[in-house]
Amino acid sequence: MAEISSELVKQLRDKTGAGMMDCKRALAETNGNMESAIESLRKKGAATAAKRADKETNQGVVEAYVHAGGRIATLVELNCETDFVAKTPGFKQLAHDIAMQIAAMNPTYVSRDQVEKTVIEKELEIYRTQAQNEGKPANVADKIAQGRLEKFYQEMVLMEQSFIKDAGKTIKDLVDEETAKVGEKVQIRRFVRYHLGEQP
Repeated sequence: MAEISSELVKQLRDKTGAGMMDCKRALAETNGNMESAIESLRKKGAATAAKRADKETNQGVVEAYVHAGGRIATLVELNCETDFVAKTPGFKQLAHDIAMQIAAMNPTYVSRDQVEKTVIEKELEIYRTQAQNEGKPANVADKIAQGRLEKFYQEMVLMEQSFIKDAGKTIKDLVDEETAKVGEKVQIRRFVRYHLGEQP
């Protein structure tokens, strides 16, 4: 196995925010391959998040962000399990990044399970009709409608949006990575976005 330099470990840590030992382990497992090590850490992040899914999160922060000369403002509540984690710079940075994301991308829901059934049915009906109007047969129109519904989720659901600072990651990836890093469940509870002159 190749010797893993501290410089390589530092690079991986800077890119992922994962702990020093986790970075070293991931690089050792992937023989120093940076891309594979990043992928490995992201998978572990998802696994840690799944393991902690039933934990209580009643600590955290409410982060505010004001953008565009005071025309757009957001508030987001980001939760964790302990006050200790809530005060860490990484956790606060994540809350700030999510508040910025909401200002820029204007999601409607935190997660897919919050989308009302009536909204899903209405969207599917619109997409089916569009596909049929394009001359597609019914079975193909159904598949197209499902594909367009996925795009709808990626636009309207915060957890499924691509992160504005790194399109290779979703907001869910960021939350999973923070969960893996701090060893606690991290969860976006709710948000609100104000745009001057519009109803929130």
